[in-house]
Amino acid sequence: MKFSSKVQKCGLSPMRKFHPYAVAARAAGKKIYHLNIGQPDIPTPEACFDAVRNFNYPVLEYAPSPGIPELIDAVRGYYDKIGISLTEGDVLVTTGGSEALQIVCNCILDDGDEIIIPEPFYPNYNTFVCTTGGTIRPLTTTPEEGYFYADRRRIEALINERTRAIMITNPGNPTGVVLSPEEMRMIVDVAKEHNLFLISDEVYREFVYGGEKLASMASFADAADNVVIIDSVSKRFSACGARIGVIISKNAELMAHAMKYCQARLAVATLDQVAAAALYTLPADYFTDVREEYKRRRDTVMAGLAKIPGVVCKCPKGAFYVMAKLPVDNTDSFQQWLLTDFADRGETVMFSPAESFYGTPGRGVDEIRIAYVLKEQDLSRAMELLGKGIAAYNAR
Repeated sequence: MKFSSKVQKCGLSPMRKFHPYAVAARAAGKKIYHLNIGQPDIPTPEACFDAVRNFNYPVLEYAPSPGIPELIDAVRGYYDKIGISLTEGDVLVTTGGSEALQIVCNCILDDGDEIIIPEPFYPNYNTFVCTTGGTIRPLTTTPEEGYFYADRRRIEALINERTRAIMITNPGNPTGVVLSPEEMRMIVDVAKEHNLFLISDEVYREFVYGGEKLASMASFADAADNVVIIDSVSKRFSACGARIGVIISKNAELMAHAMKYCQARLAVATLDQVAAAALYTLPADYFTDVREEYKRRRDTVMAGLAKIPGVVCKCPKGAFYVMAKLPVDNTDSFQQWLLTDFADRGETVMFSPAESFYGTPGRGVDEIRIAYVLKEQDLSRAMELLGKGIAAYNAR
């Protein structure tokens, strides 16, 4: 049987590829500290569940393809609070941020087209781009420079006649990099001057730890035709299971094309949209305690990594991930070994090996992504296990 060349270019998620080994480790009695998947343990706001409990329509009908009006209005209200005015037509509701990215990529990329993305990047970006026939042109960064990428010269050096877009995540997954207002302006200018789309994945917007104001590429009115925002309730409201995302753009032609895909999948789940509408109306101070909790967790991880000889890691400014270079030959092999051959007092740890976060072959083989989504005490123990595991692995 023949399979599509496009699907064969896609890889498995590095966050989930070790699941069978984890199942076997648990069956053998090991406790695993999971730092591999960005699943927050922060309680989902009760407003989400109250909205579903109070839903009393006699028939659970198809929702409108663009999204239910209540959710679209709630999204517009949220953006209005950060100084961005949106019309109803500027917002399309999607099944998570993932579908939003898939739809946008399908709207702008043809076979052979290129999209510039700083690496390391969220691995599923590769899937979204490959299924269009397009190609990621990686903007390479390094752990030694804190994964910095906002360099005009380096960005423009990658632009050619096949370039259609620049895609960024701000704050960054997996790096935690947060762009300054000046860096955002520069990237917007590059996109405008080269007539490119600028796709800005902003699902971690609230998670910034240096007192920065909430920022969005949608604030640059002079680049309205270039900018496309990807957003989601998953991380912001600790509601990953709701699967609600949005595409936001003032480019009417793009949104008209995106509507074709929205209509093709008929509708996003109605109850999930009802729940999400309630979440978007939470007061802004909801995030104060959540942000402080993640900041403490970040600092706990950084303190633990600082105790491990040979680790290279700059403190991330946002999101809830840390990228680190480890003193091991291959983090993929190391992760498997931690699950099959290592335990300390019956415990071990999981992370995401970073090779799949890169588009450049051979990069990231000695790096990992840590999701600091556990309690501080568990994170401290996980870092202890990581250090002991590195020492034991290198002493084999």
